[in-house]
Formats: sequence, C-alpha cells, structure tokens
Amino acid sequence: MNSDQLITNAEALRLFFNDDVYLVGDNGLAEAKTNKEHLQGLNTAADQEQGQPVIAERTPSPEATLPKVEEVVSTYHTALNFKYLGKNEKSILILVNDAQNPVSSPQGTELLRKLVLSINLKNADFALVNYAAYHTATFEQLQLFFRCKLVLSFGVSAKKLGLAEQALHQLNLFNEVKMIFTHNLHDLEIDIPAKKQLWATLKNL
Repeated sequence: MNSDQLITNAEALRLFFNDDVYLVGDNGLAEAKTNKEHLQGLNTAADQEQGQPVIAERTPSPEATLPKVEEVVSTYHTALNFKYLGKNEKSILILVNDAQNPVSSPQGTELLRKLVLSINLKNADFALVNYAAYHTATFEQLQLFFRCKLVLSFGVSAKKLGLAEQALHQLNLFNEVKMIFTHNLHDLEIDIPAKKQLWATLKNL
C-alpha cells in the first residue's frame, strides 16, 4: 500500500474509481470463413463428378455473423483505493458508518477507544474506515485491499457488504475471516444489552 493512502485526518476520506475496461471481440473470423468456403467448394466439385445434385448451402453474410456494437461484451473491474486511519499491521479492519463525523459522535468515539483498548490493540494494529465515504464498497473489495483477518463492523451490516445476513454482536466466520457486526457506535453506547453481548464476544477473541 502506498503511504499516501494513510491518513491522519479522517475528514479527508474521499472515493476514487479506477476502471479497467476489457473488450472481448471475435478473432480469426475471416480465416474461418475462408476455410469454410474452400471446403464447400471441394464438396461441390465432388458431387458434380458423381452426378449428385448440388445443394447450395447458404453462407451467412459478414454482417450477420459480426456482433453489433451494442452486443460487444465489456467487462468492468472497479477497484477502490481506501483511505484509512491506522497502519493495519495486524490485518484488522474496523468499519464505522457516520456521514456527519470522521469516526462517530464524541460518545461513540470514546466507546470505540475503550473497546480497542480492551482487546489490547494499538492504532498501528488496525485500519479504520468510515464506510459512509465508500457506501457501495463490498466485502470483496475491502478484503482485496486490506487482506483483513478480523473485521469489526459498527453500523455496516453484512447485507451492505454483499454478504448473507449475520448474527449481531457475535463472532461470525466467512472464508476464514472473523467478523463481528454490531450497531453504529453512537447507538451502541446507549444500548446496554447489546454492549454487554459485544463485550462478551470480544473477550473470547
């Protein structure tokens, strides 16, 4: 990862699209057509020598065999360059979802600080992404970029990431990646039962 993808101010999060377009066309069409006409000519000559009636086979015109412009298949691959807080040294991805704040409200940010400290994580251990800046990103795109082994998702559901629904506040496993989905940080701060359940899950990591 390039150093310019690391940020210290989450308000600088921005979305970038790099689209690679691949066009798949027909190759060798003219050569195949020439070979087919040559074989047809040989068969016709042989039938004439044996006195057999010649049945003309209609050869499609080039216009009929070539795909129309609108029928050409294009493959689009969209790669996202995420900006994040931290250094991701332990391949731990923390997702938050707040369109108004860099991370969360003061109460939500303080809760995250306590949770991170409770499992002995330093800022260098994880990458923190505000999903509000990348609201169409899928788990596949995140995993391709961060190579995460653990995902703590606050306010970003499994469905938003293109996955099947997962139980909240519990440890889930998807393709050998540990994942915990829970409420938005600000809402979690005032949801005592959910917070206790999440805390119990984190202690078992």
